[in-house]
Amino acid sequence: MNSTTEIERATRRDDDAPRFTLVHSDGHLHLTAQGNWTLNTIINVDQRLKHELENFNQAQVSYDFDGISELDTAGAYVLSRAIKCESGKCYDWDIKSEDKGHKMLMQSAANARMGQLPAAGRMWYDVLVRMGKATHRFWDELYDTLAFLGHFFIVLLKLIVRPKKIRWKSVTAMVEQVGIDAAPIIMVLSFFIGAVIAYMGANLLASFGAQIFMVELVGFSVLREFGVLITAIMLAGRSDSAFTAQIGAMRMRQEIDAMTVIGMETYETLVVPRALACLISAPILTFLAMLSGLFGGMLVAWLGPTDVSPILFLARLKDSVPIQHFWVGMIKAPFFALIIAVVGCRQGLAVTGSVESLGSRTTASVVQAIFAVITIDAMFAMLFLQLDI
Repeated sequence: MNSTTEIERATRRDDDAPRFTLVHSDGHLHLTAQGNWTLNTIINVDQRLKHELENFNQAQVSYDFDGISELDTAGAYVLSRAIKCESGKCYDWDIKSEDKGHKMLMQSAANARMGQLPAAGRMWYDVLVRMGKATHRFWDELYDTLAFLGHFFIVLLKLIVRPKKIRWKSVTAMVEQVGIDAAPIIMVLSFFIGAVIAYMGANLLASFGAQIFMVELVGFSVLREFGVLITAIMLAGRSDSAFTAQIGAMRMRQEIDAMTVIGMETYETLVVPRALACLISAPILTFLAMLSGLFGGMLVAWLGPTDVSPILFLARLKDSVPIQHFWVGMIKAPFFALIIAVVGCRQGLAVTGSVESLGSRTTASVVQAIFAVITIDAMFAMLFLQLDI
């Protein structure tokens, strides 16, 4: 009789032992808890749960407490470690349980975890650790971008062979968004850039009586560099962020998954139309930026201290600034447009299910695009220097 009772107690203790299972998918963590989660039992599972949670980077958590027999504040606090909390708020979480007290305990535990932890002392090697992590992220981003670029070119070549598959309606709509809507702001910025160059150049050259060479300064700088750079930077800040936000929102709402299920190819539907729109719009916007910049410089030359008439300005521009400088600026535009579109679309497709991911990817998209534009421009400058162009 005593042996039977001991077996029943042992079985009951095994059934009441705290147990859990974790399932992670696309930034969402599902935690199923069973057994007795109280102060006397969680010591057996606390460290194991903490260790396994370190392997995940979840933005949302869902709990299943239908199998829990008992839960107290200590158990709720241990289970709340799955909820990410920072800056005085916790990420989204929900709970499935027949006991309303479970949710109240979990809410109290989540609120307790919002308190700021004591600042940990920094070790001397923390700077090296951060540098190493940043370098690792840089190479990962570079590798992913190059892989995305290679896949994009393969899809683009297939569409060039079969142009009927290109979504020209989407391309036209994107050209309006990327090109036509951006033209006024780009022209205004280029106008003021040309005016500033002319004004500063005239004051500098006036010190040794060479104000007339301000025309060459405006022509060289606007045609070779500033026209295309202003266009590229505005595309990176305006259109690139829009690409990431649009595609990222579709990713969050699982629209891209739905498109894949019904047989629509992601690159053909989302990436190629945006890339073609940038390739079409960038040279046109660059040309308008050049004209606006030259007009700004000519206006300052006419109304400023140099008193160079528009006719003299245009005549000297034609005689002293070769047409090759115009083509140097125009050649860069398609390359800048392509890298801007690729970076924006890749970052959008990399968005996970959280709003934080969308914001960070949009920021990374703009930063990477501008960095790539400046880097490629420097490479072109060295190339044209070697070719004496």
